[in-house]
Amino acid sequence: MSSGHDHGTATTHRGRLAWAFGITATILVAEVLGALWTGSLALLVDAGHMLTDAAGLAMALVAASLALRPPTPERTWGSRRAEILAAGGQAIVLLGVGVYAFVEGVRRLFVPHEVSSTGLLVFGIVGLAGNVASMLILSAGRGANLNMRAAFLEVVNDALGSVAVIISAIVIASTGWVYIDAIAGMLIAALIVPRAVTILREASHILLESVPKGLDLADVRAHLVAMPHVQDVHDLHASTVATGLPILTAHVVLDEECFTDGHAAEMLARLQECVASHFEVSIEHSTFQLEPPGHAEREHATHAWT
Repeated sequence: MSSGHDHGTATTHRGRLAWAFGITATILVAEVLGALWTGSLALLVDAGHMLTDAAGLAMALVAASLALRPPTPERTWGSRRAEILAAGGQAIVLLGVGVYAFVEGVRRLFVPHEVSSTGLLVFGIVGLAGNVASMLILSAGRGANLNMRAAFLEVVNDALGSVAVIISAIVIASTGWVYIDAIAGMLIAALIVPRAVTILREASHILLESVPKGLDLADVRAHLVAMPHVQDVHDLHASTVATGLPILTAHVVLDEECFTDGHAAEMLARLQECVASHFEVSIEHSTFQLEPPGHAEREHATHAWT
């Protein structure tokens, strides 16, 4: 027995993602040309970061489109989880770029390269302007889901990277100290890695079907068992399909008279209302198997913590 409603409405913000992708791809081309001209590690790393961001935004755009597809007999949740896969993919690529930037930065501290400060400054300003534009476009939808959050954080990191490039150019122009370029590249790496790890952890949490953050299953079970006519709750599971779509399933043992006096339907409604409104995490998609006493002895082994 389960709640009778749809699987939620996917908020994808495809238009915002498309604009951000177009701007990012344009900046990428400019920064690659600039890195080849100036010989700057900071600009090269920022271009590499832009490459991953362009790819990430492309994945986010595809995921946003897939998330709008309706459920099918083969994919009963539609393609909502594509959002999580895209965010995880972006995080993995970002980690790779961050590690490369740090290693190359250390190497250049020992073997410095000549850097054109003028070209570095020009391309740094171009990159910052484009990143600020993308931030403004994505900011309104950054809280919609993990996919949008990952895209917004990547653009923020790009903006910070562009600031580091500009500072590097100014220092080189005024002092000739080229080591600042390597330091700027390592700084960009330091900005990339923690955020990538955070997004990867959150995506893994959902893909491993962990309990939604903010939901205590022990508390849920205790609250359900305390309801009138409920004798026991077992095979209790809770997970997240995609951002904003938590689900819960449980076997609930009711008093015998609930099945003889027609009270079972009312109990089902109460159980669903409880998990939808009582806890910090509202679970509107719940499935309860209502059982008479002794039925659990005929079930197969459980696969839940209780």
